[in-house]
Amino acid sequence: MVTGRKLRYKGVSVNMFGIPNLSEPQKEEKVLKRKYLHSFISDFKKDTPKNLLLMYDIPHTRKKERDWFRRQLKNFDFVMIQKSVWVGPSPLPKDFFNYLKRIGLQKEFKTFKLAKSYTNKA
Repeated sequence: MVTGRKLRYKGVSVNMFGIPNLSEPQKEEKVLKRKYLHSFISDFKKDTPKNLLLMYDIPHTRKKERDWFRRQLKNFDFVMIQKSVWVGPSPLPKDFFNYLKRIGLQKEFKTFKLAKSYTNKA
């Protein structure tokens, strides 16, 4: 009788009939939970004047947050002037600012109120 070999099926120790061996303690496998960022919906109307200039510099090491931030700006009907300079309606929602503070992006951007609304005419 061979006793040194253990049978395994789908990561679980089983006996020779394929029934899980409950007498042996099972190792807990780490399950990596994917972290999703919260999505915000815009309350702005399409004809709301774009009078808020927003500039940000989110490091490349936080690419996921940077891409999420750009998507949120699009949701808020912001227009990209340059890669990290956007203009859109103001004010941004308080819960959005609170969320940015919670995920550590509050120091990565600056906002400026424009004297006149932005128009995309050259």
